[in-house]
Parts: sequence; C-alpha cells; structure tokens
Amino acid sequence: MKKNRSIVVLSLLLMIGISVSAQSVAWGGTLRHDLYNRYANPTDDIAARSAGSAIINLGVGPKLWIGGPDFSFSPEVTFQWSPFALSSKEFKGLGALSFPILGKFEFFGNSNFNKRGKFGFSIGGGIQYSKTELWYLKGSFKEGGVVRPFFRTYVIEGDFGYGISGFDIHLFIRYGWSNDTDANTLNIGVGYDFNVPRLKEAADPEF
Repeated sequence: MKKNRSIVVLSLLLMIGISVSAQSVAWGGTLRHDLYNRYANPTDDIAARSAGSAIINLGVGPKLWIGGPDFSFSPEVTFQWSPFALSSKEFKGLGALSFPILGKFEFFGNSNFNKRGKFGFSIGGGIQYSKTELWYLKGSFKEGGVVRPFFRTYVIEGDFGYGISGFDIHLFIRYGWSNDTDANTLNIGVGYDFNVPRLKEAADPEF
C-alpha cells in the first residue's frame, strides 16, 4: 500500500512540474482497436477465469497533452468494448468491457505537437477496470457460484508510432496485474490520437 501511494505522489509531482514548464496544453481524443485482448478474472476455483477476443474490439475516449514537440505528458481514459469476447476453454457467455485510466510520457512523434512527421514512442501506466461475460452467463455457472463483477488491475503500456500535425498512429501493448487477486489483463492493438487544436492549426494556419 505504501509503495502504491509513493508511486501516485511521484506521478503527481511529475505532472505538476511538467505543467509549470509546459509549452502547450491541448485536448482531443483517442481511438483504439485491440487486435487481441485477454482478461483473467480473480481466481474463484470454480470455472475458467479468462476470456479474450481478436474480433471487433473498439475503444474511444478523451485525452489531454501537456508539453511540446519532443515531449508531452498525456492523461487519457478509454472505454473499450469487445462484444465477442469469450472463454475458449469453457464457454460461459459473451462480451467484455474495460476502462483503462492512464498517464503516458510521450516522446517525439507521439507527443502530438509536431508540425513535421516523426516516429516516436510512449510509456505509461495507471489502472484498468475490466469485466467479462457481459451477456448469457449460463445458469449452471451462476448456480455454481460464478460471478463476473468489474475487477481492477494496475497496468503499464508501451507504444511505438508516427505523428504529424496533431495526429498519430501507434502500436501498443498494455499489461495489467493484481497482486491481491491474481487477476491479469493483456491488450495489444493499434491506437489513433487526435490533438484537436493542432489539427485545426494545420488545416488553417491562421487559427
């Protein structure tokens, strides 16, 4: 618990320092498409606890950028929906949701403040809330005591991409874990970020 608090305090101090020295603050959004995801629920010793999907995994959410052309800090929240997620080992139902809440350090092209195209990378972390078996949880599993509430994991994410004039496209991998419940998550996919003020500026230099 003390370790987690120290990480939160350090992150807040970094955010304050970046904000004070920031060249720009901008807003926009992010779109996500998981090529593959997997969510392992807390262990219940009753049924297979994981579910995943490689079909139609869409995410969207708001995002901020604080920084400049070569470096920015970006808080973001994403709503991720996987309607066909299921357990291949032991079918219990369909669908999964996740809500990653992240703070990311973004470099070069990923900073989203560049006028010229550049490659870049990002690294960050936060927490994620996930839920599987949204629909059709079989009665036999319910009777056996299987429940599927939202569960929390701590997550880290790494991105590699290319950005220009307020837009970037990047590959990402995000892994989550919980020491208390043994839950874990994995999301691998493609992300698209849209820095609205920079996009308007690129479209109209007088903006």
